[in-house]
Amino acid sequence: MSDRPVILVVDDDKNTRDGLQRALQRHYDVKTAESADTALELMAKGTAVDVMLSDLRMPGTDGLALLRRVNAQHPQTVFILLTAYGSVETAVEAMKQGAYDFLTKPINLDHLDMLVARALKSRDLEKKVETLESQLNEKFGMENIIGESPAMQQVFEIIQQTAPTQASVLIQGPSGTGKELVAQAIHRLSTRAKGPFVAVHCAALSPTLLESELFGHEKGAFTGATVQRKGRFEMADGGTLFLDEVSEVDPSIQVKLLRVLEERTFERVGGEETIETDIRVIAATNRDLRAYVEQGRFREDLFFRLNVVDILLPPLSERTGDIPLLADRFLKEYCEKNGKRIEGLTPDAVNLLSAYSWPGNVRELRNTLEKMVVLSRSDRLSARDVPANIRDALRGHAGVITRAPALMNGSLADTERHKIMAVLEKNGGNRTRAADELGISRRTLHRKLREYKELQQDGASSDEGQRT
Repeated sequence: MSDRPVILVVDDDKNTRDGLQRALQRHYDVKTAESADTALELMAKGTAVDVMLSDLRMPGTDGLALLRRVNAQHPQTVFILLTAYGSVETAVEAMKQGAYDFLTKPINLDHLDMLVARALKSRDLEKKVETLESQLNEKFGMENIIGESPAMQQVFEIIQQTAPTQASVLIQGPSGTGKELVAQAIHRLSTRAKGPFVAVHCAALSPTLLESELFGHEKGAFTGATVQRKGRFEMADGGTLFLDEVSEVDPSIQVKLLRVLEERTFERVGGEETIETDIRVIAATNRDLRAYVEQGRFREDLFFRLNVVDILLPPLSERTGDIPLLADRFLKEYCEKNGKRIEGLTPDAVNLLSAYSWPGNVRELRNTLEKMVVLSRSDRLSARDVPANIRDALRGHAGVITRAPALMNGSLADTERHKIMAVLEKNGGNRTRAADELGISRRTLHRKLREYKELQQDGASSDEGQRT
């Protein structure tokens, strides 16, 4: 099977078809069709066409109608229209409907060869962009933020409501809870998704360096400024600027930040030219920013400018019901990255991970799972794979089950079911109290219980599923 690009020539004139086939077959796999219907039948049978060269005027279905059908059914195919009746109106109409280009007969073969090569290059570039966007969505989209707890469900709802707007967002939460991930998700779901996402970690820079980093500087503005440099506000134009640890910004910079938020204009350090910028600002902090305002450490007017929408990310210790889900996701991620084949976590490992307080939050859990995967020598992660510092911290902890009961197959799903049923029994069957203790929503608990009941009806053994 040839790996050369496939060109389909559609023309009711045999001489034209044969001539174009001879001209192009040196570099391409050229196929021909005498009508639009024949071309569509060929593609319906599985022929993948990279470029279609079609006559405009043909008996039956004409070239413009074929163009519409191909765009609808085979959008990956590049369409070039050929005609002996060239007119500006027809060309404009063809381009509006998605044609890559328009050529008049008699065809200049050198021009055609160049045009086909350019069309294929353009199509390949579009594919790469689509692949990159898909990878970015997978990496930074909401599907990468995991949680079924009520607190996280509220976060998801706010992200979905806020993303399409232009409102400034303030994300607050302890270190390691995923504030930048939330900011990236808002950007990817916004109308600015095709624009840049530019992050500035404010705590890592001195006031002088931060000012230059944000606003840029002119040549000679200070010692070492040998060339003009754009700042992050210019780099983020048309997109989103993420200010991480905004609580650490020096008061002298806070004044300038406020002006940009209010007027969307600024000057580079050492410059006089006023520069306009079209940005959305998302800020994050692990501090209580309102308390900083009360203490006089952060400007109140800037706080209100940033805090149009407030997102609070809870520590992992307040959503322990999400730990098995996160652990499972990280396990799969690091198995793929490291070429390991690990089926899952044993119940005793999940119990240990769920009982730990996670002062480093999701970041610490992620790093822990990476370490467990890298050092594991078996096909399942068990309690002995849990790092010693976590096992030592939990030694003697009353809530940790060191020997898991015999379950169907020891899967993560079984462990989850066992824990849910145990907590439900502990709360006397009260689903609201059980959901609160588990850190999941009442709706999620109802769904889980329905699933367990269906498993029982299908003949699966579950001695815990009788009480709902």
